[in-house]
Amino acid sequence: MDIYAPDQIKQLVKQTVNKIHALSVKPITLMEVCGGHTMAIQKAGIPSLLPHHIKLLSGPGCPVCVTDREYIDRAIAYARLPNVITATFGDLMRVPGSEESLYEVKAEGADIRVVYSALEALRLAWGYPLKKIIFLAIGFETTAPGTAVAIREAQQMNKDNLMVLSAHKLMPPAMEAILQADIPINGYLAPGHVCTITGADIFQFIPQKYHLPVVVSGFEPLDILQSILLLVQQIEKEEARVEIQYKRVVSHEGNIKAQHIMNEVFEPHDSWWRGLGILPGSGLKIRHEYKSYDARERIHMEIPPAQEPEDCICGDILKGVKTTPDCPLYKTICNPDHPIGACMVSSEGACQAYYRYHQSSRNHESKT
Repeated sequence: MDIYAPDQIKQLVKQTVNKIHALSVKPITLMEVCGGHTMAIQKAGIPSLLPHHIKLLSGPGCPVCVTDREYIDRAIAYARLPNVITATFGDLMRVPGSEESLYEVKAEGADIRVVYSALEALRLAWGYPLKKIIFLAIGFETTAPGTAVAIREAQQMNKDNLMVLSAHKLMPPAMEAILQADIPINGYLAPGHVCTITGADIFQFIPQKYHLPVVVSGFEPLDILQSILLLVQQIEKEEARVEIQYKRVVSHEGNIKAQHIMNEVFEPHDSWWRGLGILPGSGLKIRHEYKSYDARERIHMEIPPAQEPEDCICGDILKGVKTTPDCPLYKTICNPDHPIGACMVSSEGACQAYYRYHQSSRNHESKT
């Protein structure tokens, strides 16, 4: 997408929406699997611009949302140990564990610091050589290379007080799990940031094996509308292939150097996803060669089995079986100021996006 003036963008949006309405005949359901897309779709009121027979579903694309409570409980247990500094992305701070959140444990005195990258955690390791620095590594293929770089640099510089608690996950197994569960979708809006690293070809198995189209989308409202149009065109023609709308960032092969670093430090392993259960080869585990930087290897601690909050349907929302309004807790006791489930905590969570922007979306629809 080129750079346009606001009036030009407005005109392009109208043209794209008109094309979608003119071309779309079949009832279709599209799933986005990126939390950034979920938030952008609700914020821009995109559902209100589409024909009523086009349904958009949020999938398992929020890394905070799919991370299990056992991980949070373990992170809290580590944070309470003496001489430990916990480094975390801000989104994790308020995710409920079985009893408390990192935010509450920090208020009780634990040294928990918000960072924006794994390299910031490595800098903490240099600044506090007598402390154990534990970095809480979450995210998909987008953030995993950065964690890998920090681990590799720590090894090269012999900084052994850095440890990583990995919850990195891989997107393709989750997308395939959705299809194997017979969730009725007709196409995928693929995550643009993930594909910046992996390349778009990582999703070729979807049209080849399941005959469903995939479009890699950017994050501006016009990007998303153009991607929906590309999906509609394929569906109406009964075609199925991987297309790249986000061409200004994404290629078919991706960032080869980032892939190499990620594969050098991590290896796939079975991982638990909220709503989907344990998916084979869907997580990233630190390889044996770098195990001295694996917090689980360095700090052995039994964590009691975690329980999901009663009546929370976050898992069903993440796999597209239900939507936010179906939840009995929504707007009763669960809201961004008092989140019960992870989908209401994260800035990319489906429930928070719906809570913050759905009403404005409906108001926009009533005026059009």
